[in-house]
Amino acid sequence: MGMILGLTGGIATGKSTVVEIFKEEGFPIVDADVIAREIVEPGTPGLQAVVDAFGSELLFADGSLNRKKLGKIIFSDKQKRERLNQVLSPFLREAILTDIARKKNLSSLVIVDIPLLYEGGYDAVVDQVAVVYIPEELQLSRLMKRDDLSALEAEQRIDSQMPIEEKKNRADIIFDNQKTTEETKKQVKKWLSKNIF
Repeated sequence: MGMILGLTGGIATGKSTVVEIFKEEGFPIVDADVIAREIVEPGTPGLQAVVDAFGSELLFADGSLNRKKLGKIIFSDKQKRERLNQVLSPFLREAILTDIARKKNLSSLVIVDIPLLYEGGYDAVVDQVAVVYIPEELQLSRLMKRDDLSALEAEQRIDSQMPIEEKKNRADIIFDNQKTTEETKKQVKKWLSKNIF
């Protein structure tokens, strides 16, 4: 029986770096961000649900979702963010669970990459949770630099997620990403060799 490893972190903590390391090692990835985009493609029930909740002014002329416009709305308004999560959660959960079931047969280890893993209750559907960790001050400066955001904009995005310290405390495994990618890679490989994957 294979292992389902939930992988999470905070925005700009370097989760995608760790995902890449697992990919290079040949393990299948269930990518919640990719799935979240797929469930709101034009013509999907997910996109229709977003339009029903927030209005058709969120669509481009070609019928696709204007993510930037939606992002502005939800990052500045907690209630609207919660509303969006409620609307999309059933579509997202079904698609993620389907993808996990499919990939479970392909490998002894499946990585489930979910930014809002704890917030969405996905810790209940994985065997263990690994958190990619950096302290919040570093998270803030990396995010401002990466996405060219003001301190306020970066804080709003960080505040939209569970605090990284809380995720760290709940994790089964912690990959500390404060140093170089090489250091992080060593931690992942050490964990893999210890668990004989």
